Amino acid sequence: MDYRARRQKAYEQATALGADALLITHVPDAFYLTGFTGSNAVVVLTKRGATLFTDGRYIVQAREEARGIRVVIAKKSALLEACAAVAAQNIKQCGFDSDHTTVAMLDAMRRAVPAPRRRSFFVKTPALVARIREVKQPEEIAKMQRSALLGCRLFDELLPDISPGMRESEVAAKLEYRARIAGASGMSFPTIVAAGPRSALPHGEASNARIPRRGFVVLDFGVILDGYCSDMTRTVYVGSIQRDEQAAYEAVLAAQENAVAAVRADVSCGDVDEAARSVLRREKLDRYFTHSTGHGVGIEIHEGPRIAARQQQRLVPGMVITIEPGIYIGGKFGIRIEDMVRVTEKGSEIMTPATKALITL
Repeated sequence: MDYRARRQKAYEQATALGADALLITHVPDAFYLTGFTGSNAVVVLTKRGATLFTDGRYIVQAREEARGIRVVIAKKSALLEACAAVAAQNIKQCGFDSDHTTVAMLDAMRRAVPAPRRRSFFVKTPALVARIREVKQPEEIAKMQRSALLGCRLFDELLPDISPGMRESEVAAKLEYRARIAGASGMSFPTIVAAGPRSALPHGEASNARIPRRGFVVLDFGVILDGYCSDMTRTVYVGSIQRDEQAAYEAVLAAQENAVAAVRADVSCGDVDEAARSVLRREKLDRYFTHSTGHGVGIEIHEGPRIAARQQQRLVPGMVITIEPGIYIGGKFGIRIEDMVRVTEKGSEIMTPATKALITL
């Protein structure tokens, strides 16, 4: 990873916005810029170079992981020491990410700066590093592909374990155990296993409810491998499926595939969302589609861009997004199908190739 080039790009974008230094407090952004995986990280970028501030828990780890950058082990608050250090330099204004800075944090940051400069010293540079992160470099794509393929393998291995009477939490536990054994550092988010009527809960985290003798089971999960997340959803069926349920599944699959087909460079995120929504509208199911079509994924499970109605941002080669339309009919059932999709120079590529044909168990 060329962390130096990433830091230089972030610094140049900050100066273009009028700042002559940049303070990074969001831990995923700090990881992106330094490779440091600790939970407490503040990065300062100036014309003179870059500095990582952390605490005494990470003396060895920071120096091993954050190569090519000065490391400061703060005696008290890493954030306040970083602010004081940047204020001590010949810097007029320091950019900060207002999307990840609370009012209390900003107040503390200002108190670390000499009184005459407090009001004007910090300037907003919202989501600057997050926007850079939206377009993945080849080495990031390779890591994400490995993470996505591991997710597909885990899905295939899990299917024989799903049976009526099992608790949703048991299914999630088997999946997560296999993920850890395979080398994942964790799950991208709390695993969703929602069966029967609970499948109509879009974010139905695995509960103690038992899988019924007949009904859909929504499996939405992802793994973190080498610092990068994967995300996929497949919906399977336990028992003998009814005609209306089969038709609903086919409609969601058609919507998902239509949206995937719409993914290519320079297409707006809103147009991709509409590609999914239009199919469900034609099938008179659009009122049951209650969330956006997708989102970016990478170091964090939810990144830009947002694939939603009326979003004007255009796709760029190197972006990795999810396409995940679904329908949720309260008290009856829910269906969601999701792939990770990479935007390429020539179109797009599905990164989660597990079958989407309806599986009955």
